[in-house]
Amino acid sequence: MPDPISAEGRRARLEAGNPVLSRALGFLSVSILAVAVVLGVPQIVEQITLLPPIADHIGTFSSPFRLPAVANTALFVASVAASTERALRLRYSWLLDGSAFGGGTFGGN
Repeated sequence: MPDPISAEGRRARLEAGNPVLSRALGFLSVSILAVAVVLGVPQIVEQITLLPPIADHIGTFSSPFRLPAVANTALFVASVAASTERALRLRYSWLLDGSAFGGGTFGGN
């Protein structure tokens, strides 16, 4: 049980007091993170493959998405906020907490 005055405690209080709003926030944060992955990862891969040693060995990749700097910054800020919201929920997720890739839980379980 989180400390009631901490950010986790306030998030838990929101979930207990208004579960519909809590679920909507959770859905919105997951949606933002999914969009950030779909739009951001190809752009990052493109930048990495432009490095001469990598371009010489595997070639270059051209991202299908070209967002302006303002949109990339907004996407980054939104994904940080969404990640923070997901962390404040204090809930285990098989996908987000590493079990999807064969990792265990903390404590050696």
